Amino acid sequence: MRVGVLTGGGDCPGLNAVIRAVVRKGIETHGWDVVGFRNGWKGPLEGDLKPIGLDDVEDILTRGGTILGSSRTNPYKVDGGVDRIKAVLAEHEVDALVAIGGEDTLGVAKRLTDDGVGVVGVPKTIDNDLGATDYTFGFDTAVHIATESIDRLRTTAESHHRALVVEVMGRHAGWIALHSGLAGGANVILVPERAFSVDKVIEWVQRRFERQYAPIIVVAEGALPEGGNEVLLTGEKDAFGHVRLGGVGTWLAEEIAAKTGKESRAVVLGHTQRGGTPTAYDRVLATRFGLHAVDAVADADFGVMVALKGTDIVRVKLSEATAELKTVPLHRYAEAEVFFG
Repeated sequence: MRVGVLTGGGDCPGLNAVIRAVVRKGIETHGWDVVGFRNGWKGPLEGDLKPIGLDDVEDILTRGGTILGSSRTNPYKVDGGVDRIKAVLAEHEVDALVAIGGEDTLGVAKRLTDDGVGVVGVPKTIDNDLGATDYTFGFDTAVHIATESIDRLRTTAESHHRALVVEVMGRHAGWIALHSGLAGGANVILVPERAFSVDKVIEWVQRRFERQYAPIIVVAEGALPEGGNEVLLTGEKDAFGHVRLGGVGTWLAEEIAAKTGKESRAVVLGHTQRGGTPTAYDRVLATRFGLHAVDAVADADFGVMVALKGTDIVRVKLSEATAELKTVPLHRYAEAEVFFG
């Protein structure tokens, strides 16, 4: 049997741990051949693949990024894309695919399964916003990076008596903002799930300054002011129709400075949250996902995604996995509001 593996969408720490687990168990337990498709769905579209052996995954557990590369290619936006994928798989005698990715990558996996391609999904999203799994790998690393950044920024904010706005990832879900903000002791946390009042933010900032402390505001990139629109970095859209977001942190810092007369700066963490070595938690979770994905392939249980429920790895239908985003519930946000101001 020959099994292909690919990584799609944005990179994140832990992808290589999944690849390593698929290769190790696929070869050593089942005696399969494993091939890697380069650059997400672009690989099977263009026939860009390479064999992956045990030596290729020997030292990749601790490495960030993905040895296979990634892209946001959508084969359903390419004329004849599905037929080309089927032809490539047939030509190279690939019997099944393990697709590692988020909502978009797994949405393609679901449609390909419906079109007769055997695919097993592995959930990957920095934002932790896939509804069918409790956690996704990469999220823990991103939160650690953001928390450490908040800790470092606090010292310079206090030294210069300025407000600091820290913009973190989170297009539609504010999990990174919520967790890193709570862990870092932020004085305001703003998430996409709840529009914020600029006047209320100013009130919290002023209260902090009155107590002789420098305020730290953590804002998700997709957070919106009341009655406002998403702050766009560009109007550019990817193959799945997503507009690049960014800029809300800088906008808010300028509002704070204008309305308080205090110095205010914005720090956009951006892709630093994706980079570097994964945390121990993410290495373990990603490894377990890879091992269980191999089990699903061995059972010919296609059209499923491996997921974390409690401490167990289970299988859920890809249709369930991509049905809706997991956003921050308001009762979780209310816990954080106790510490605002």
